Amino acid sequence: MSMMGGAPQEHGEKIADYATYPAAQQAVSQLIQGDIPARDIAIVGHGLRSVETITGRLGYAAAARSGAINGVLLGLAFSAIFVLGTPNAAIQLFAGVMLVGIAIGMLLSILTYALLRRRRDYTSVTQVLGDRYEVTVLPRSIHRAREIVGHVVAPTAAAPAPVDLTTPPQYGERIDPAPAPAPRPAPGPNAPAGGDPAPGPDTP
Repeated sequence: MSMMGGAPQEHGEKIADYATYPAAQQAVSQLIQGDIPARDIAIVGHGLRSVETITGRLGYAAAARSGAINGVLLGLAFSAIFVLGTPNAAIQLFAGVMLVGIAIGMLLSILTYALLRRRRDYTSVTQVLGDRYEVTVLPRSIHRAREIVGHVVAPTAAAPAPVDLTTPPQYGERIDPAPAPAPRPAPGPNAPAGGDPAPGPDTP
């Protein structure tokens, strides 16, 4: 169960990076089983977006069905209170209280739909999805957490392997050889034989 709102008192250090939220949850479960304090762990989502999936059209019939389901729960609550107050009540009275609860639930749902149907006449489920999820742990538990997870994220990138120009490239393969040194300009007619630049007119 997750709770919305509030800011963490301390910021942890990233120990793992996952593409899905269930994978991050599994890592958190491993950390808790490894005796990492739960308050030291956090899941940080990046690239969050809200996705609302439309599940159906909402009409008076659908509103009545939804209200009836909620009314069953309401009727059970009323019946439990009534039965606890009068243990010798007949079963017919219990069923009557249930029916009253269902009727109240249906009525409230239909009234709510009648008021809001111009703005919303469909049912939907909203999810919050992210591009990636980081598992962070406070510094006091970071070393033990890395041992439990079994890897350290964000390793340094390996240096690229040198290109072997002795073998011909495969079809579609791009070869970027190292740039050749720029050729020296050809000596002019006044250049000395040794290849040194000719002295300027101001040279003694």
